[in-house]
Amino acid sequence: MAKNKQQQVKDEPIALDVQLNKGEAFIEKNWKKIAIVLGAIIVIVVGIYSYKHYMAAKDLEAQKAIAGAQTAFAQQQYEQSLKGEGNMKGFLKIIDEFSGTETANLAKLYAGLAYAKTDKTDEAIKMLEDFSAQDDDMVSPAAIAALGNLYVKKGDSEKGIKTLIKAAEEADNEAVSPVFLLQAGEVYESLGQNDKALELYNKIKKQYFRNPISQSQEIDMYIERATK
Repeated sequence: MAKNKQQQVKDEPIALDVQLNKGEAFIEKNWKKIAIVLGAIIVIVVGIYSYKHYMAAKDLEAQKAIAGAQTAFAQQQYEQSLKGEGNMKGFLKIIDEFSGTETANLAKLYAGLAYAKTDKTDEAIKMLEDFSAQDDDMVSPAAIAALGNLYVKKGDSEKGIKTLIKAAEEADNEAVSPVFLLQAGEVYESLGQNDKALELYNKIKKQYFRNPISQSQEIDMYIERATK
């Protein structure tokens, strides 16, 4: 038994050497394929790093470029904010020139709202649909709610209601969720679906009771109206 164990220990380096030789033979035989795979991995890794670095620098440039359009938007100069003027880039130019950046995504939101303010509903819907919602409880839900209201304006009330409710759920806070639910409830009433409207109004009163809408008599008026 001891002899077999000694023989096994003695043979281990030989076995290891055989395995190494096999490994070397495999590498030598398949070196071109391995080199191609390793090269591809390096290119991908370097590419990802370079892209992130490039996009970070590009986004910084975009942040500077969008300031003028934001000012024009705040001053209710919606056409100017969209198209730009002189050296000032409008939101449409920001979206095109800085595609893929967070700032370009934000420009889609601004552009959607600017189009909505100028009664260009189709263009507004397209921009807001292209806007990629972020993980926040105010701005992104508000963008979704704006899209919902545009669907209603366009005549697609059911889609608008679903979108407004989605906005309320995404926000899930006392500040804006009741507002979006109230809007959805009013659309339900306009469709003669008072039972569904009542459900939303009761949700506002029970779940978001700290909101001024719930604390005033306003929500009770809505509940009473939907009950009739």
